[in-house]
Amino acid sequence: MLITEAPFTLRKWTVKEYHKLGEMGVFHPEERIELIEGNIIKMSAKGTAHTSALGRTDRLLQSLFANLAWVRMQDPIALDDNSEPEPDIAVVRIDAFDYATHHPTPSEVYLIIEVADSSLAYDREIKAKAYARSGIADYWVLNVNERQLHVFREPAEEGYQSEVILGESAIVSPLHFPTFNIAIQAMLPPIMP
Repeated sequence: MLITEAPFTLRKWTVKEYHKLGEMGVFHPEERIELIEGNIIKMSAKGTAHTSALGRTDRLLQSLFANLAWVRMQDPIALDDNSEPEPDIAVVRIDAFDYATHHPTPSEVYLIIEVADSSLAYDREIKAKAYARSGIADYWVLNVNERQLHVFREPAEEGYQSEVILGESAIVSPLHFPTFNIAIQAMLPPIMP
């Protein structure tokens, strides 16, 4: 027997509803979740390689961008009415009110970086699509297992039109700051002898 209709439909959530659920205490305060395209996603636990790469990347970008932009770590970005991800790193415009009135929106985001140890497929497919649809021009996925950087650019409704994979010995420049040269190896955990 061929089933032509799904036996159920998923309930999609808006950012407003997602915030209301949080205010009502539906989520545990320590629970790591984010809203992507109307779906409440539980984020995977951070491994040691992920944590090391995140810390190294944060310190590197904090010193590099100094007074030119803010580097936010695992803070929300307001993509649209149905997506509020918490990227590992977001380089955003400086805001006079310290983003007290709103989370950064796509027009205020220079660069988003996700660090992937167990989440590579999710970051390259699901998150990349959400970021592209919102017009995030520069999206990087730091693959700590393969020691590579996936650079996504040219956002479109169906996803990014360009993905370049760079090895750990390469140098990369952010789209909005083309004179900055970042060694990919400096973002990755050191290789232990």
